[in-house]
Amino acid sequence: MEAQRALGEVLPLWSAVPFAGTLLSIALFPLLAPHFWHRHYPKVAAAWALVFALPFVWAYGGRALHEIAHIFVIDYVPFLILLFGLFTVSGGLVLRGSLRGTPEVNAGMLLAGTLLASWIGTTGAAMVLVRPLLRANAGRRHKVHTLVFFIFLVANVGGSLTPLGDPPLFLGFLHGVPFFWTLHLLGPMALTAGLMLAVYYAIERRRYRQEGPLPPADGARVPLALAGAHNLLFLGGILGAVLLSGFWKDAGTVHLLGVDVGIQNLARDLLILLMALLSLVTTRKALRRENEFSWGPIREVAYLFAGIFMTIIPALEILHAGERGALAFLIQEVTSPARYFWAAGTLSSFLDNAPTYLTFLATALGRFYPGMPEAQAIHELIATHHVYLLAVSAGAVFMGANTYIGNAPNFMVKAIAEEAGVEMPSFFGYILRWTLPVNIPIFLVVTWVFFR
Repeated sequence: MEAQRALGEVLPLWSAVPFAGTLLSIALFPLLAPHFWHRHYPKVAAAWALVFALPFVWAYGGRALHEIAHIFVIDYVPFLILLFGLFTVSGGLVLRGSLRGTPEVNAGMLLAGTLLASWIGTTGAAMVLVRPLLRANAGRRHKVHTLVFFIFLVANVGGSLTPLGDPPLFLGFLHGVPFFWTLHLLGPMALTAGLMLAVYYAIERRRYRQEGPLPPADGARVPLALAGAHNLLFLGGILGAVLLSGFWKDAGTVHLLGVDVGIQNLARDLLILLMALLSLVTTRKALRRENEFSWGPIREVAYLFAGIFMTIIPALEILHAGERGALAFLIQEVTSPARYFWAAGTLSSFLDNAPTYLTFLATALGRFYPGMPEAQAIHELIATHHVYLLAVSAGAVFMGANTYIGNAPNFMVKAIAEEAGVEMPSFFGYILRWTLPVNIPIFLVVTWVFFR
């Protein structure tokens, strides 16, 4: 009867070994064999994907093929289209001016990006501001910490307040969480961002003093100005397309590779691609050169996340199985808001935070309202146990900052910074030097204040 059970109920934990291998390759190869990695990382990602996919299809046949098609059609392709659209359009926006990488200017840019991220998405805010930040700090010796805190704040924590900010919140919106309910995250976000900015400013002041004042600027002072501003229209078009797919209900479906895809989702993806194409056609090439725009970062994300999405299948299936899967011991221990916050957050640091969010949302609904229709259960959860939804939402969004793969913009910021000559920390260096001493204590404070 095993063939009739859900895949997540029969897959063993060791089926996630290729996923672990993919993560370890991303972590270790750039450190141990950087030249090999930069030349062959697509082949490494493809190799791990095949190590998983071939035996998976051999063992489970059509069901395995369906799961592979499902994750690529429903998750990976829309994920990549959204990133491509935001990356392309934001690459046509050039913030000019005599920005100097002082502690005050840098902290101001981090704050501005944090406030912007909820409204144009963490990817949009990160792509608009990362290049001006790099230019402002071009004369600085110590700038890695600024890029790391940029990832923490702009690419993650800042996307907390609306479903536009981060994919988990958008999925919650699609499943019935009211659009403006996420404003309840204002308290946890303000505390987290405030503590992160305070730690950043203390580090930044010390390092700025160590290297002395910046040399005098060459030439006349250039006032702040935004070139390529027409791309803001295309950015608005992308956000409108995302909203459209959430509000346009019951539009029908199209069958692609055995997977039912909502027509509203296809319309969203086509509109995003149209906005990217219009940006490419209408933006002068000189502007993109001035912005040091290249396709390298999005190409790296596309290859590596193709491997991640393929090999992540067993981990997500096991999580979806809940107490009937190999991670039942973990699901059974998640009972309090604090545990929801840390379980959703820890897994979101290494897995796709969107399905992780849905898994723990479903866990909460099943615990409090077993058998109740989802839409009604979400309404009841918000009315009577909203702290659990708050904990899942905050964990999935905030703790995406814990690793480079916790959220897609993290990897893109890293790639753009390295392309600009900044030597970013390794995968484990990022965790050991920044996540553990900075993020974890801050998240413990957030737990004590909001989720105990």
